[in-house]
Amino acid sequence: MFYLFLSILCSASIALIFKYTENTDTNRYVITSANYFIAFVTSLIMIVYRRLLDGVVREMPFIDDVALFMENDQHILSPYSSIIWGILIGAVAGIFFFLSFVYYQKSVRDSGVGISGTVAKLGILIPMIFSILIWREFPTSVQWVGILLSLVSIIVINLSKKSIKTFDFKPTVLLLFIFGGMAEFSNKIYQKYALNDYKDVFLFTIFFVAFLISVSYTVNKKAKVKLSDILTGFAVGIPNLFSSYFLILSLDTLKTSVAFPIYSAGSIVLINIGGLLIYRERLAPKNQLAIAMTIIALILINI
Repeated sequence: MFYLFLSILCSASIALIFKYTENTDTNRYVITSANYFIAFVTSLIMIVYRRLLDGVVREMPFIDDVALFMENDQHILSPYSSIIWGILIGAVAGIFFFLSFVYYQKSVRDSGVGISGTVAKLGILIPMIFSILIWREFPTSVQWVGILLSLVSIIVINLSKKSIKTFDFKPTVLLLFIFGGMAEFSNKIYQKYALNDYKDVFLFTIFFVAFLISVSYTVNKKAKVKLSDILTGFAVGIPNLFSSYFLILSLDTLKTSVAFPIYSAGSIVLINIGGLLIYRERLAPKNQLAIAMTIIALILINI
């Protein structure tokens, strides 16, 4: 649970940094590219510092190693295969990471912030459902109550009467849900079958691929590059990297169906508390209710 708390803390800090810049003239595409750049560079430094690739030998062909976990889902890949697995899954995840960002922007334009925020956070249903169906990670009855409470708190804190009344379903909302959920699910896919010692390779690949796509997208948009946007991206990139880093570690000890709703709802709670303490923002009654529900959910899930 400690690693999950660190992941939530990192995730919330991303939103609080963006909140600091929301009233300034910023270019989100430049910020996103800078964020991915510092994240993959930091991952690379960690790989070199920890000398992760030293002494890795090919014990068996990668395909044969994968065949073993196809037969037995408790099988863990060898160091060599874990690195290959991290590169393959990370490359796909990098695409999902970037697409979730793009479709969040499009969804905000088409359906508003409230709907988009709710759908983005509820993307955690994808790793939850898959982990139950594929790996039979069933929560206890009490944990189910906590999970449902945390999901309801996400809806309560993001939605308003206005956003519900003006909601007109658009394909962008569905794509946001799918891409965001698959980006989160990639963390579980890596953690389930590979050695956590090589998670830095997985994270490096995610952010390197996302950076390449983001830069090309930014160039096509002919975005104006400002130093302030680059520095903001750097500030966001570190917690963005470590939110996934600690989330992967937490999945070693927590069921996916438990970790993800707490990760999502807990982030929202910390964002609201941070907004109150740092920016002196008033907590709306519905936000207070959602925070109370999340705290109760945490207690129930940990029983």
